[in-house]
Amino acid sequence: MSDPMRPPVSPHRPQTASPRSEPSRSRAALRTAVVWDVLQDALDRRVKATGRQALDVLDTGGGSGNFAVPVARLGHRVTVVDPSPNALFALERRAAEADVADRVRGVQGDAHGLFDVVERGGYDVVLCHGVLEYVDDPAEGIRNVVAALRAEGVLSLLAAGLGGAVLARALAGHFTEARQALGDPDGRWGTGDPVPRRFTAEQLTGLVEAAGLRIGAVHGVRVFADLVPGVLVDTEPGAMEALLKLEAAAAELAAFHSVATQLHVLGETRGAQET
Repeated sequence: MSDPMRPPVSPHRPQTASPRSEPSRSRAALRTAVVWDVLQDALDRRVKATGRQALDVLDTGGGSGNFAVPVARLGHRVTVVDPSPNALFALERRAAEADVADRVRGVQGDAHGLFDVVERGGYDVVLCHGVLEYVDDPAEGIRNVVAALRAEGVLSLLAAGLGGAVLARALAGHFTEARQALGDPDGRWGTGDPVPRRFTAEQLTGLVEAAGLRIGAVHGVRVFADLVPGVLVDTEPGAMEALLKLEAAAAELAAFHSVATQLHVLGETRGAQET
């Protein structure tokens, strides 16, 4: 996506958000590029709507800061809630290395007890990435993160996609497991499946709408990236850039949502739509 080499950020002046600025080009970028582009655009629109350069962002389940630190580098204040002390320690170190420790705060907690550790209705943007797969009640989890939004706010929701798992098992020759995942209420392919729950795009948008938000966008994430041999991407000249462009082109097309490894939904409060 973007050039990872960026000019130093003044501690008194938030860095201007520029398209495709984070994360850097790498194999990891294939997993985050589409989500980052959508998220950065949402942040830019919130900045323009509020007239504030620095937004308050909540990252639930944010772990070591894969998104929190790049968001903070844009000048925003980010609170990360995660149940893992080790992840929060890694977050602190990563934020310090990126010179954004003053804009990143980590607290131990989870979506179920979210308001034991953060303020209700106190955030312009909430990230809920890789959380719904693990909570006991996805509907309650979504209601909680939505309740953390201000009257004018945006939710970035990322969760495991059912179709991508079915396709991956089938292409690996595990046809019985693929069929099991296809018919399982939670989209699991067996007892050894490390993911407790997967979703269709319709299920995720239904949860978001039931929590009172309007759907701003739906994207398929890692439509091709998990299927293309790594050696091809790493050794073929121009393959990485071409694959990134292909992922971006397919992400918005509903036909590819059903085979994506992950699904990203952008939800907006009613107040955000009026600004």
